[in-house]
Amino acid sequence: MTGSLGGSLDVAQVVLYAFWIFFAGLIWYIRQEDRREGYPLEDDVTGKYSKDPWLFVPDKKTFVLPHGQGVKKVPDLQRDERPLNAKRTAKGPGYPLVPEGNPLLAGVGPGSWAERSDTPDLTAHGDARIVPMRTAEGFDIAEGETNPIGLTVIGCDGKAAGTVKDVWVDRAEHLIRYYEIEVEGGSASTLLPNNFVVIKGGNARGRAPHLYVHAITSGQFADVPARAKDETVTLLEEDKIAAYFGAGLLYALRDRQEAFL
Repeated sequence: MTGSLGGSLDVAQVVLYAFWIFFAGLIWYIRQEDRREGYPLEDDVTGKYSKDPWLFVPDKKTFVLPHGQGVKKVPDLQRDERPLNAKRTAKGPGYPLVPEGNPLLAGVGPGSWAERSDTPDLTAHGDARIVPMRTAEGFDIAEGETNPIGLTVIGCDGKAAGTVKDVWVDRAEHLIRYYEIEVEGGSASTLLPNNFVVIKGGNARGRAPHLYVHAITSGQFADVPARAKDETVTLLEEDKIAAYFGAGLLYALRDRQEAFL
């Protein structure tokens, strides 16, 4: 009918247009949120970056950290100023990096780590979350399970790296996170992430139960990143330790960097 809005209204078409508008808004929102960290982007050859990005960059959001740790505002548009311990195989964009110095400590590739807070992870009650079992009241190895304390740690070269001094437990999740290793010839103990360990039982050839670590050799345990305090580990220290063992999966042995064929 002429002059009638309702008579020519197509509900399906209106719903379709509404969906398009909603979906466009959703994409815009998501593209804003994924720029709260990691920006501004830098050219991987020249190092140039936009000092005043505008497209998709959201307004700063304030996060109030628990247990009196202050506030965090993001995005802060701060550059990563850490030195790059690697060189490019070629000058073109996208070429891989080759670590310089100790490849397990270079912080590139599988050994990359994030600049997390240099404070311990906390429980809901404000206590250190990951601690050695000797200080964690109420924690013990389950009856019938292998107690790793006192067992030898074997590297991927088949040689002994040290002895398990203690296990570090997660008081929030109630599980083992690290093994504290007394490294042979070392002056301080180091942490071995549980993810990189296989506990092997004894065998008929006389080998006693031990912890096997495929990631690194026995000699490389000496350079595992240290902790500032004996009874705690910070979020930053955790990332560096895990990155060290992660890098070992590629760089610990020369043949790991070669092609299979």
